Amino acid sequence: MSPALHYLDASQNLLQRVREQLPLIQQSAALCAKTILDGQMVHVFGSGHSRILVEEMWPRYGSFPGFNPIVELSLTFHNLVVGANGQRQAMFLENVSGLAARILRNFDLQLGDSALVISSSGCNVVPVEMAEEFQKRGVKVIAIISAMHSHACNSRHRDGKKLQDFADIVLDTGAPVGDAMVQIDGLETPVAPGSTIGGCLLVNALKAEVAQLLTLAGQPPKVLTAGAVVGQDKATQLFEAAYDEHARRLARYYASLGA
Repeated sequence: MSPALHYLDASQNLLQRVREQLPLIQQSAALCAKTILDGQMVHVFGSGHSRILVEEMWPRYGSFPGFNPIVELSLTFHNLVVGANGQRQAMFLENVSGLAARILRNFDLQLGDSALVISSSGCNVVPVEMAEEFQKRGVKVIAIISAMHSHACNSRHRDGKKLQDFADIVLDTGAPVGDAMVQIDGLETPVAPGSTIGGCLLVNALKAEVAQLLTLAGQPPKVLTAGAVVGQDKATQLFEAAYDEHARRLARYYASLGA
């Protein structure tokens, strides 16, 4: 079989795995929608390549305010690969205990907030401690992991805990152990990872469910929409309104910080 077709077939399996989790996706959406309807925010965190799913959630076309993307460049800036700000440093920092608490020190988290924490392995220290810190503060946590990969990995958390141990709801990308999905004859190791495919399916399915719940509640979201769909004037209006709402929602997390 063509390697490309092998990858596409494997991706179909990821789609099926996400489909099987519809009740959990809807449960997650209800949690997020309640947070947003209460004027609060769903905090979204991912380190390493999980950053992709944070940015997929907000802000981009087809997304809307209510989500607080927490992305640390020191953990996610992969462009230089080596040298200053290289990948070695990012992978090292991803397992520094205490960094998650310092990140969250920047926000006055509130009861009723919820959080989406993403980590394919669920075993690196910072995302695990991020979920732990959220739960300590009474914030409900939705975790996205690659279940098979996570079960095959050893946690670096001080107590051996994994992300799913600090989650109220766990969603699975369906990606295999090691993430890569295609074996090539004569090549020792597999290529072409799948966790981003499964993860993007999960977060966008979740996003769609949340949008419906907000609309049914009489608070339809301000969706970032292309001018090719609604005209440039309407698109600009939506962009400005969505960004203004995001700023107002976020302001409450700074107003009483340290008080």
